[in-house]
This record gives sequence, structure tokens and C-alpha cells, in this order.
Amino acid sequence: MVTLTLDRLSAHYGRRQILAEVTTPCFEGGQVVALLGPNAAGKSTLFRRILGLIDGGGEARVEGATRQRPIGYMPQDTGVNAVLTVYESVLLARMQGRSLKVQPEDMTEVERALDDLGISALGERDISDLSGGQRQLVGAAQALVQSPEILLLDEPTSALDLHRQLQLLTILRRLARERGMLIIAALHDLGQALRFTDQAMLLQNGRLIASGPTAEVVTPERLREVYRVAARIEPCSQGQPQLIVEEAI
Repeated sequence: MVTLTLDRLSAHYGRRQILAEVTTPCFEGGQVVALLGPNAAGKSTLFRRILGLIDGGGEARVEGATRQRPIGYMPQDTGVNAVLTVYESVLLARMQGRSLKVQPEDMTEVERALDDLGISALGERDISDLSGGQRQLVGAAQALVQSPEILLLDEPTSALDLHRQLQLLTILRRLARERGMLIIAALHDLGQALRFTDQAMLLQNGRLIASGPTAEVVTPERLREVYRVAARIEPCSQGQPQLIVEEAI
């Protein structure tokens, strides 16, 4: 089983420290982990540091991976190529770092990624004809088609309507369980984090405030401290925690 542990992970832009020695417990394949924090908390920087796209201290330690490049990544700006069809753009993502000769299994993986995300009907559509939410789902397919063992998603639901948000998070949770994949998703909706994720990391000003089971990380006290809102958490009929925000402080 693949695992990821962050050990004193840091990052600087010039003299400015963006991440300050972020250390987490071991996250395991099969889990969905929420990366939480207000704007400018350092979430995107943490993803780029895990990927080695920026330098810094500490280590992002991956163990148990069976592939040379086990991490897939969906940035906030997915950069989908507007001159391609949906199918072509996902196939191009599949072929990155591979032989230019398309194999039957590559086409199978493209079709599976589109089907997993419920966008098979968009396959022949030009990217330029899609809505922002549809493009975001194509970006998710581009990350998923690489068959990652660890999948990093930077605000994957930001352009989606509520129905599609719930649908995507349900799909991601199912894929994590079925494939033993570790998924880490930056989310702004704390209620959805409580409902759909197993573990959470909470950042504030580049520092890790808390890490562990989501229900233990997202508490009224931390919401007051980090998000400056008064809120309470109650169990709903299915036994899952429900976040009720009362007012901004």
C-alpha cells in the first residue's frame, strides 16, 4: 500500500517563508485527505513542494509505490488545451512521459477516466465549447488517466455546481477505496470535508495547525481561530458530522 508522510516540509519565495516545517502522520492508500485553510494559507504551495516543483527543506516521503512516478496532480488552473477535443486532451495527458505511440491500453484508460467522472458524452466536444465546470472535470480526468497511486487535487470543486460537487466527491471517495489510491484534495467547503474525507490537514499562514481524523481537525474552536466564524458541529441522521455556521466574528 502506498503511503505519504511529510517531514518538516518547508518552502520559501525569496526571503519570505511560505511553508514552515509541515510534519504529518502517515497517510495511506484508500484514504481521502482534505487540505484545509483560508486563502493564502499555503495549500497550493504545499502541493508544489510535495511534487518537487519548488525547493525547500524537509522531505515528502513516499513508500510502497509500485510506479516510478506515482503522483498525479490537478492544479487550480488545469491548463486544458482549447484547440483539442476532450478525448484528445485526456489522451495527451496520458502520454506525457511515455512513448508517443498510443497503445490500446492507453485508449482504454482514457475511456475509463471519462466514464469514472461521468463525462464520456463530452469526449468529442472541443474544450473551447465547455463550461468552466466541465473544463474542471476534464482536468480531473487528465490527472486520473495517469493511473496515479497518490492524487493531489487543488480545489477540484471550485467551478462546479452543488450537484456536481457532491457527485465528484462521491466518485473520488469510491475510487480511493477501490484502487487503494491516496487522494489529497484542497477544499474550501468544510461541511463537504467532514462528509467525504477521512483525514485532514489544516494550514494557517504556512503552518500546520492540526492534522488527523477530519472530525478531530474541524472543531468549533479551530473554526473560530483560523476562519473567524462561530459555528457548531452536530451529528446528522446518518451519523456524520454536520457543520452549522452561525456568524462571522
